[in-house]
Amino acid sequence: MTSPWIAALAALFLWWFSTGAIMVAARRADQSGRHPLRITLLSLPLLILGLLAFHFTRDSATAGAIYGSFLSVLAIWGWVELAFLTGVITGPNPHPCPKGLPEWERFIRAWGTIAYHEMLLAALLVLIWLHGAGAVNEVGLWTFATLYLARVSAKLNLYFGVPRINTEFLPKALGHLASHFRLARLNWIFPISVTGLTAATAWWLYEMTGAVSPTETTGIALVATLTALALLEHWLMVLPLPDAKLWRWMLPAPKQTGHTAGPEGPNGL
Repeated sequence: MTSPWIAALAALFLWWFSTGAIMVAARRADQSGRHPLRITLLSLPLLILGLLAFHFTRDSATAGAIYGSFLSVLAIWGWVELAFLTGVITGPNPHPCPKGLPEWERFIRAWGTIAYHEMLLAALLVLIWLHGAGAVNEVGLWTFATLYLARVSAKLNLYFGVPRINTEFLPKALGHLASHFRLARLNWIFPISVTGLTAATAWWLYEMTGAVSPTETTGIALVATLTALALLEHWLMVLPLPDAKLWRWMLPAPKQTGHTAGPEGPNGL
């Protein structure tokens, strides 16, 4: 399990599977009409187990602790994303954005649609950083930091405009988000995003060459793969590739609602 190739394949599978699991849960909640708060509360043990696992793996550098720390952050992140997709933790603005607004007002309204969710993620990042920085096992810390920064970058690109915004998996609870994002040929932040993610991926690969132990190589390989996947997801906002097929087959068929546009694609980040 300490092979970097096995670690990379594990990260790839966990990214794909966790993304699909969250979308399945959100889709079934959407179709069943169950109260979203109940579903979010019933899944709360996922968050608690993730936080506990992060705590108990931070002081161990075994292969099991490395994978456990990585999985703990995916559990934490997954619960927050499920709470977002069910509409429980989003923002104070549940309304579509009117057309013709000045840019500053459009930005404030867009921020209002996701404010509580983004503040929760920022608070968790601070908590994980304070608890995990300088620990023997920092894989969980760097995993969460990578997910957080990649998400902020993706949201900014969706706000300023990208050519492809996949709307296939957008739940009804987030239908109002569609009007707050923009289809555009390209935006000024996209080159910065892909350059930064490319540099980060290269840095992790460089760090892997200087790893002093197999378990350190494993941890770096996990984070490097996740960073490369974040880079891929940014390019999927531009390149005409059928990425939705990765998850469509495992989801229950959507009900016809007439919804045709939205900001949330199938991206795992």
